Amino acid sequence: MGKASGFMDYERVDNPGEDALERIKTYREFHTQIDEDERRRQGARCMNCGVPFCQNGKPICGMVAGCPLNNLCPDWNDLIYKGFWDEAADRLMLTNPFPEFTSRVCPALCEKACTCGLNGDAVTVKENEYAIIEKAFATGKLKPQPPKTRSGRRVAVVGSGPSGLSTAYWLNKRGHSVTVYEREDRIGGLLMYGIPNMKLEKRFIQRRIDLMKAEGVEFITSVNIGVDITASELEEKYDAVVLCCGSSQPRDIMAEGRDAEGIYFAVDFLKSTTKSLLNSNMTDGNYISAKYKHVVVIGGGDTGNDCVGTSIRHGCRSVTQLEMMPKLPDERGENNPWPEWPRVCKTDYGQQEAIAVFGHDPRIYTTTVKRFIKDEEGHLKAVEIVKLRSVRDEATGRMKMENIEGSEEILPADLVLIAAGFTGAQKYITDAFGVELTGRNTVSTKDDGHATSIPGVFTAGDMRRGQSLVVWGLREGRDAAREVDEYLMGYSNLRK
Repeated sequence: MGKASGFMDYERVDNPGEDALERIKTYREFHTQIDEDERRRQGARCMNCGVPFCQNGKPICGMVAGCPLNNLCPDWNDLIYKGFWDEAADRLMLTNPFPEFTSRVCPALCEKACTCGLNGDAVTVKENEYAIIEKAFATGKLKPQPPKTRSGRRVAVVGSGPSGLSTAYWLNKRGHSVTVYEREDRIGGLLMYGIPNMKLEKRFIQRRIDLMKAEGVEFITSVNIGVDITASELEEKYDAVVLCCGSSQPRDIMAEGRDAEGIYFAVDFLKSTTKSLLNSNMTDGNYISAKYKHVVVIGGGDTGNDCVGTSIRHGCRSVTQLEMMPKLPDERGENNPWPEWPRVCKTDYGQQEAIAVFGHDPRIYTTTVKRFIKDEEGHLKAVEIVKLRSVRDEATGRMKMENIEGSEEILPADLVLIAAGFTGAQKYITDAFGVELTGRNTVSTKDDGHATSIPGVFTAGDMRRGQSLVVWGLREGRDAAREVDEYLMGYSNLRK
């Protein structure tokens, strides 16, 4: 611990963000780094406490507190303070293969468990991580490091999202020859087409892919396994196959009028915007446009927020975000003490921008769509919403949401974006490999590991655990790689 009193001497200072009314004019990332002297002071705030909850990553009262990757946060915070940037990068990448992704899109589970947060502001762990990895790239520290020897084993990874890239990274480090198959035209999966550019600029994904290619990983795009190549062909060609296809079956809203024109899944909306942005800087018009439209987003999570921010950048006339659950408190309740995950209301960038543009928070709580209203030509023109209340289901004893009769209201809507989550893996890929499924429509694995019911076929990420965070995808990929390595070699020296 470099400065014993750092957490008392220095206040938390966050990376500044561009004003909301300015940043909505572009699709660029909008946070800038503080200077190096201030960053070192932020590193000094880390207490190097005896029990570092920040790197624990274990469930507390049913919710994970701390980093699922078990990142060695106190180590690299101290190294930042001392100015040892290369050593900080080494410690960071012992556990995390892609800090440039997590430092941009992770909700910072580490900070929520930081001891400084018990009586004050947590250490800026996420932004410290960002500073480390960006400095490592900028100074040329990160150079291709292909394995010195190859094992002679070949592995196919299906899907290039967080878990697929993580699996490929670790298996390649071990010396196996890895080929990643992606059905889209670009590598990255959720990172590329599920997360908007203003949260994660796609040049940073390409930067990492170029590095992995130089280290020996092969990437094949625009190939849909189970359609263009059969599962049996893949199994014959490779010694092991790892399915990392995500939980990509979107949950629908089957209300009256669902067939109206103008209703889309959020993932299709976001993907179309990113593709058009990358292909033509939005000049080709090949995207689902919210321009001049009344937009209703169904879903209060991160994806719903991304739809709000993207719709505002399109130039929507209005935007409303519907959330089934009640609004969380603005501050921790007494029944939600540290280091539990704080169950508090978060106003994210999209909602901040909606407040700046339209003068009010776009969210309406305990509300859902009861009916989609069409015009004579079948185009969406409005939605009927209804308030919800929580009641106990007599059959199961569980709480459920039911409509409050008489609370209906009509909202104008030219575009509805369904961001209600996902219901598991897509059927065509699980059928192609014949893997067993769980009751949640995720791929069943043996002994809570990553081996499926089919010998030589493994799975990782959302396809195994259900819809989750990028950081969990990276952890899943690391664990799956170790299991595949043991399967191929009889042992593994990869990190647990």
